[in-house]
Amino acid sequence: MKINIACPSTGLQKVIEIDDEKRLQNLYERRMAQEIDGTVLGDEFAGYVMRITGGNDKQGFPMRQGILTNTRVRLLMHKGHKGYRQRRAGERKRKSIRGCIVGQDIAVLNLAIVKIGDNTIAGLTDDSVPRRLGPKRANKIRALFNLTKEDDVTKYVISRTFTSKKGKEVRRAPKIQRLVTPLVLQRKRQRKALKLASVLRNKEDAAAYKKLIAQRTAEQKDARRSLISKRRSTRRSQKVAEA
Repeated sequence: MKINIACPSTGLQKVIEIDDEKRLQNLYERRMAQEIDGTVLGDEFAGYVMRITGGNDKQGFPMRQGILTNTRVRLLMHKGHKGYRQRRAGERKRKSIRGCIVGQDIAVLNLAIVKIGDNTIAGLTDDSVPRRLGPKRANKIRALFNLTKEDDVTKYVISRTFTSKKGKEVRRAPKIQRLVTPLVLQRKRQRKALKLASVLRNKEDAAAYKKLIAQRTAEQKDARRSLISKRRSTRRSQKVAEA
C-alpha cells in the first residue's frame, strides 16, 4: 500500500510504500478523519500524529466520507456530489464509490500531519515551500497580517513581479473581494433609496387605485339609482294613463 503523507505547515508531501502486512493491520478498519499515531508507519514517525483524509482503491475509485463500509457501493449521484460530474442539467447517475473505512484493497491512502514530532523527515519537514498565491478576501487578509478595520488592506495584498515578453516589469495582484469602499457604500445607499422609492410608489399607486375603484363604484350606484327611478316614473305614468 502506498501512503501519501502531506504536511500542511510546510507545503510538502511524500509518498512511502509499505508492504509489511503486520504494520498495515493497524490501518485497517480506520475511518476517514480519524487520527493515528505515526509509529504505525515506522519508528522515524515517532511523535507524529496524522489524520486520514482519503484514498483510492486498486481500480481508482476514491473513498467518500459518510459511507460506513470498507467495500465499494453504487450510489445515485447528482450535481454537487464527490466523484461525479454531470453532463446535462438535472442529470442523475448511479456511480461506484468506495466507503470511508480503510480495507485491504486500498491502493493509496492519504494522510495529513496534524502534529509534528521531534524527528525531522527528509522531504517532508526539513524544508518549506512558500505559498505562491495569498488570500483574496479582505477579512482573510486582515486575519493573516493581524490588521484592524482602520488599516488599508490594499497595501498588504500579496503580489508578484515578473518581466513580460516586452521586457517590462509587471506587477500582478489579485482583486480584493468583499472590500468595503466608498463606492460600495454609495451603491448600497442607492439600492436602499430605490427600494424605499419603490415602496412609496406602490403605496401611492395602491391608494390611487383604491380611490378610482371607489369612484367607479359610486358612479355605478348612481347610474343604478337613476335607472330605477326612471322605471318607477314610467310605471306611474302608465298607471295614470290607464286610469
